[in-house]
Amino acid sequence: MEFGVGYFPTHDGVRPGEVARRVEERGQDALFFAEHTHIPASRESPWGGGAQLPRKYWHTYDLFVSLTAAAEATTRLRVGAGVCLVVERDPIVTAKEVASVDHLSGGRLEFGVGAGWNREEMANHGTDPRTRMALLGDRVRAMQAIWTQDEASYAGPFVSFDRIWSWPKPAQKPWPPVLVGGGGPTVLDRVLAWGDGWFPQWHDENLFGRIDELRARADRPLQVQVLSVPPDPKALEQLENAGVHRASCWLPSGPWSVVEPALEKWERAIADLTGR
Repeated sequence: MEFGVGYFPTHDGVRPGEVARRVEERGQDALFFAEHTHIPASRESPWGGGAQLPRKYWHTYDLFVSLTAAAEATTRLRVGAGVCLVVERDPIVTAKEVASVDHLSGGRLEFGVGAGWNREEMANHGTDPRTRMALLGDRVRAMQAIWTQDEASYAGPFVSFDRIWSWPKPAQKPWPPVLVGGGGPTVLDRVLAWGDGWFPQWHDENLFGRIDELRARADRPLQVQVLSVPPDPKALEQLENAGVHRASCWLPSGPWSVVEPALEKWERAIADLTGR
């Protein structure tokens, strides 16, 4: 099993490239950045983590700027979206950004995708929250067409274009791993329909039962990576026994003096599991 970390790359914390360099030096396999274009000040949508939304949610750098900085600062580390809110993005532009980062990094991008939880945020981008899951799948399929066709065309319920040229193509073939985030009742359907793997949170309901269900239903190899994993060797052992490809924990945002103790705690849990 591989190990990684997640980080909200805020403008007042350790810079994205510096975090990437440090976690690569310390042996982590992957670094995932969160994305929010903004947070509506109305705060109508409830946040699953509690009543008070942390300020890091509206202080992050742009996702693809952060990923580029991380890729340029490293040579081995996988850099990823944890997750990209595709329902708030133009698919043609996003396809270009994904392909560009993957090409510049030498094929080290992991493309976590999701619809998000903040309905006002997505509505500000013109997205109807009631159709967000269908929109997510349509936009991902459109991007997959762009990544794999020299002269791409696509016609779906939300996205349509005819005969476009868009380069570069991703370094990874056919595209960077599309990891489908979410823990809702229909998420496995999305993974099976157009994903390369499932990207749940540790606290999602019936995690291990649904991992088994996904494998029973799948007709092709699919990764499972888990975010929000606690720094607990027993949790890591459970994930390893379940055949999870990579476990990742979230690091706090802030200066290195805040980030490093959390990383050290995560490293100790890994060492307890692996004996290294």
